[in-house]
Amino acid sequence: MIEEYIYKYIEKAKRNDKGSIGRLLTYLESSPYQAFKVLNIILRNNVGKAHVIGFTGIPGSGKSTLISKLIHHYIKDDCKIAVIAIDPTSPLSRGAFLGDRVRMQEHSLNPNVFIRSVSTRGLKGGLSFAGVAMVELFDYLGYDKIFIETVGVGQAETDIMNIAHTVIVATMPGVGDEIQVLKAGVMEIADIYVLNKSDKEESLKTFEYLNFMIESGEIGSKIGWKPRLLKTSALMGQGVQELGKAIEEHLEYCTSQGYFNHKINLRRKTLVKLFLEKTLLDKLSEGFEELKSMDIEDFSSQLNILRKKIEHFLMEFDKLGGPWTY
Repeated sequence: MIEEYIYKYIEKAKRNDKGSIGRLLTYLESSPYQAFKVLNIILRNNVGKAHVIGFTGIPGSGKSTLISKLIHHYIKDDCKIAVIAIDPTSPLSRGAFLGDRVRMQEHSLNPNVFIRSVSTRGLKGGLSFAGVAMVELFDYLGYDKIFIETVGVGQAETDIMNIAHTVIVATMPGVGDEIQVLKAGVMEIADIYVLNKSDKEESLKTFEYLNFMIESGEIGSKIGWKPRLLKTSALMGQGVQELGKAIEEHLEYCTSQGYFNHKINLRRKTLVKLFLEKTLLDKLSEGFEELKSMDIEDFSSQLNILRKKIEHFLMEFDKLGGPWTY
């Protein structure tokens, strides 16, 4: 039975066997049924201890390089670090392009670092069910820091607020128009703003503009924490120590104000929502593929086929016994 295999891999994963960790992550990605079995075990007695850090922002702003530098910063303190890089999905293979993973390859042989790329699977948002489920697995396995790098920008990227304790938005000099667009979504949510590539000559103007928006309350999270604005140059290694310090200050603030456990609770509610969305969408996609092969033009008949898929989804969900208990 699959439960026996899962228990076996979990025991090996607890001993830091990377092959077993990889297999469990594949279970979380491959099918809702297998994912359910894994989550039902790991969430049963896991209160949640890992500090989850979300990275988002303008494409090309150096998010992956910054995370790589932060890994160097934290492994000095013997931290176990996981990186979940949410990559764009190939329209043909439906798999991740793996670009972020390539840029962090230097850490692949470190026993205390695990990097996994996850495809968006065509979702409009930056977070998939598998990505959030992986956070729970790494938390269960005792990882201290879990970085989530999301794809690009947009209103849907604000989903990261429900998952991460600390949200970092990266931008770069000379992108004033892009920042104006971002103000309608992702720029509003950060706990820490990072102006990367600050060695560029346009950086002072962009820094002053961002600082004005923070001071006026136009951007930033709304929980009483005053957002930090930092300059970095990831390639030059500048500002990384200061960024690490700001991350720890925010962690201390979250813990003291009760937000740390609140975010864990919110993350697990989001996980249930994404689980239901994924299983339903999978069934509808399955029904659409059947429709494509059928010679049916009547609209009602087409809807009926998809309706049966939804009914099948509800029957399967009942067999699982409803959402897991955590």
